[in-house]
Amino acid sequence: MKKTTVLRTAIMQRRALVCPGAHDALSARVIEKCGYEAIQVSGYGVAGSFLGKPDVGLVQMKDVLDTAWNISSAVNIPVMIDLDTGGGNAVNAAYNTERTIMMGLAGMNIEDQVFPKRCGHMTGKEVISAEEMAGKIRACAAVRDRLDKDFIINARTDCYATMGLDEAIRRSNLYIEAGADLAFIDGIRTRSEVERAVKEIKGPLSVNLMDAISGMKTELIPIPDLAKMGVGRVSIPVASIMVAHKALVNFFTALKASPTGTLPGQFQWVSNFEEYTDFVGLKEYKKMEDEYLPKGKLDEKYRGKNKIVDGENK
Repeated sequence: MKKTTVLRTAIMQRRALVCPGAHDALSARVIEKCGYEAIQVSGYGVAGSFLGKPDVGLVQMKDVLDTAWNISSAVNIPVMIDLDTGGGNAVNAAYNTERTIMMGLAGMNIEDQVFPKRCGHMTGKEVISAEEMAGKIRACAAVRDRLDKDFIINARTDCYATMGLDEAIRRSNLYIEAGADLAFIDGIRTRSEVERAVKEIKGPLSVNLMDAISGMKTELIPIPDLAKMGVGRVSIPVASIMVAHKALVNFFTALKASPTGTLPGQFQWVSNFEEYTDFVGLKEYKKMEDEYLPKGKLDEKYRGKNKIVDGENK
């Protein structure tokens, strides 16, 4: 079954499909290994990992697409890309939708913020008119219908913070009528508001959740409860980059503070070397070398003079 079909089926079941955000291929592989059914490329995470910058519209579309390609190639589960504002107007958004589908991604988020956009949980957001956004959706939907009708378009509105829930629901319905497959009200706050949005929006609702992070605006509602409400998708968009940041800060702070500059025996900080190389598939590449490289080349590579084998010079 196509990845687009797998993703569409899961979302339309309205069972609160959990779609964690990945900031690179390694984090995506970890998410897949832990048993999740789908992944989204985290725009917030890409800005942090790729540039070391905040998510305020600094990452170029090419870099987002390249990262999404790396992530999609690294896993076997469906991947959604965060296309932010689509890269410009309706023409730009349609072109980037075509590129996204041709790359084999299963879906995309597109939002009604003014460019340059910013993370949905930051202040200072501005939105374009609902009519202009609906035009973007129509253009993207036309591409989807031509290339792969199962490809998912998630229409995000950022108007909640400045215009309220009524306008967010109105826009969500307008975007779904224009061809979006589900709607995403970013920054929605409470359980009762989520329940109302599920009932009044004429398509599945996508919500953001994030545990243990101060500054996130949506009430932390258990996933089973969201499934009972009929939520279509739940994204956990910033976890991977936040976890990576915390782990790096903790490790290098401890390493710098150590009198010896080392952390002997403190294996809790890092993965075992063999465990990591197994995870990223080193053994599989060694098998390919054994199968395809000439024996003489292998002997030279692994057993030749001045080659290190098993920790010793041979």
